[in-house]
Amino acid sequence: MDVQVHELVGAVHEAAWLPWAVQYFFLIAISATALLMALPGFAFGREEALPRARLALMTAVTTGITAPIALLADLHQPARFWEFFVYTHTSSWMAWGAWIVPSYVVFTLGFAWALHRPAFFAMGQENWRFAWLFRWLSLGGPSNGFAPLLGGLAGVAALGILTYTGVEVMVVRARPLWNTPLLPLQFAATGFVGALGVMLVLERMLSRDGALEAALNRRLVFALCVVAGLGAIWLTVAKSGLSPAHSQALASVAGFTIWKEIAFWGAAAIAVPLLLGLIAPRHTGWATGLIAIHAAWMFRWTVFMGGQAVPKVGSGLYDALLPTGVAGLMGVIGTFGLWVFLLVVYTTFLPWTEAGLPERSHCAPRPARSV
Repeated sequence: MDVQVHELVGAVHEAAWLPWAVQYFFLIAISATALLMALPGFAFGREEALPRARLALMTAVTTGITAPIALLADLHQPARFWEFFVYTHTSSWMAWGAWIVPSYVVFTLGFAWALHRPAFFAMGQENWRFAWLFRWLSLGGPSNGFAPLLGGLAGVAALGILTYTGVEVMVVRARPLWNTPLLPLQFAATGFVGALGVMLVLERMLSRDGALEAALNRRLVFALCVVAGLGAIWLTVAKSGLSPAHSQALASVAGFTIWKEIAFWGAAAIAVPLLLGLIAPRHTGWATGLIAIHAAWMFRWTVFMGGQAVPKVGSGLYDALLPTGVAGLMGVIGTFGLWVFLLVVYTTFLPWTEAGLPERSHCAPRPARSV
C-alpha cells in the first residue's frame, strides 16, 4: 500500500493595498464628514453655526484635495485611474468611486469658492499687490446665492463617498475582517470622529474660542458613543452567531495576542477622549482632538493592513509592519505634509474668516491674513 504525503505550503504575497490606501480612506472620510458638518452653517442658513462651519469647510477642502493624491499613489500608475472611465464596470464599487470622487472634489471646491466669492470680490477692489488675483477669483461678481445648490450637490457626493468607500471593502469576501455588514457604518462613524478631531486641533490653533471648543467636544463625545455602540453590536453579533460573516471575522483574529492588544488600544482611544470631553469640554481640545485623529487613523490601519496580515490559508500572521520607504512611512509622512501645506495656504491666502451665509453682504476684509 502506497503512502502519499500531501504538503501544504503557504505562499507569502505582497499587500494588495499599501499604506497609501490607509491615507486615502482616512482623509476622504474626514473630508466627506466635515463637509456634511459644514452644510448646516452655510447652506441651511444657521448663523450661530458659522464658526464651526468655517473650520469644517477648511477641513473638508484640504483633506479633500489631499486624499485623491494618496489614491493615485496607491494605484502605482496614474493611468490606471483613467481606465476606470474607459472600461466602466457598473457592478464594481471601485469603478463607481472613480466617478464619485472627482464629482465630490469639484462640488466641494465649487461650494467653498461660492462662499468666499463676496470676500474675493471685495479684496479685488482694493489697491494692493494681489488685487488682480482676487478679481480673477471672484469672476467679476460678489454674488454667492448659488452656494446652497453647490452645497447640496457636494453633500450628495459626500454621502456617495461614505457609501462607496465602505461597501467596496465590505464586498471582499476573501477577507473575513472586511466582509462584515457593519463596516460601512464604522467607516462613516470613525470619519466623523477624525473630522471633529481635526476641527478641535484647528480651533486650538486658530480660534481659541472656549465655547466653540466645548461644542466640538460635545459632538465628539456623541460620535465616540456611536463608534463604541457599533463596536459593541459587532462583538455581540459575532459572539452570538447571528451573523456568520461577523462570527468568521472574529474567529480569524481571536486566537492572536496582538489582536487582543489592538482591541484594548482601540477601546482606550475611544474611552479617553470621551471621558475628557464629558468631564472637561474646555481646555482639552488638543488632547481630545489628537487622540480622535489617532483613533480614526488606527481603525483604518487595523482594518486594511491588519486584515491583510491574516492569512487566507495557514496559521500565524503575515508581517504587516510599516515599511520605511515611499510606499510606507515616508508616504504617510509626505501625505500629512501635503495636508499641512494646504492648511497653511488656506489660512494664509484665503479669507476663510469671511465665509458667511449666502447673499450676505460683507465688509471689505483686510488684505493681510494672520494665522
